[in-house]
Amino acid sequence: MPGNGKRGNMRTNSSIALVDDDRNILNSLRMALEAEGYKIRTYNDGAAALEGLTETPADLAIFDIKMPKMDGMELLRRLRQTSDMPVIFLTSKDEEIDELFGLKMGADDYIAKPFSQRLLVERVKSILRRSGVKDTPVTPAQQAAIVERGLLKMDPERHTCHWDNKAVTLTVTEFLILQALAQRPGVVKSRDALMDAAYDDQVYVDDRTIDSHIKRLRKKFKEVDDNFDVIETLYGVGYRFKEA
Repeated sequence: MPGNGKRGNMRTNSSIALVDDDRNILNSLRMALEAEGYKIRTYNDGAAALEGLTETPADLAIFDIKMPKMDGMELLRRLRQTSDMPVIFLTSKDEEIDELFGLKMGADDYIAKPFSQRLLVERVKSILRRSGVKDTPVTPAQQAAIVERGLLKMDPERHTCHWDNKAVTLTVTEFLILQALAQRPGVVKSRDALMDAAYDDQVYVDDRTIDSHIKRLRKKFKEVDDNFDVIETLYGVGYRFKEA
């Protein structure tokens, strides 16, 4: 998985990139996250962040949306062409459409200002756990088995996904949602069940967030196979992976 090359048995091996044009926010977040043992890199605008993160990806990045030179949405769009590095959007915008648009573009989480630093730290920990950046080593017994369903092959340990031997790049959240569906073909998963599979208990998301991730999953697979149709919607109930 791009951006997760620094795996080790200490959390200090996890690097976080902060991108915001507000120096006060950068400094306060840097101190809060460094106190947790993370390595922090900061950027004052999207253009500088794009150059730096393309050359040296982080384990996770936190982007403001409104920034000079290149906003957070454009920064995410460009990074998603080559990287599935987990991204949290941090913004003063609070309109629902902004959140849904950000998630459709591939963000893993979204926090509106003003926010609690404790909340942000918990979200960071949650996403790093889900992305495979562990505070402690993973034993062989804990490693998830490869999932193969028809043309689909998922390797949770390597965070790789292939459809008909063609690579499909997924974010952490997308991977976990698809994995939950593919593990039991034909079984309907409610949105609540998919939330439980993809998010920690302390992270709240609503039904439309799951719908946005499903739409993006379908779009990514249709880019490699226009006939992709194995994720079925049962209106008012949830989703299921079609049985062979």
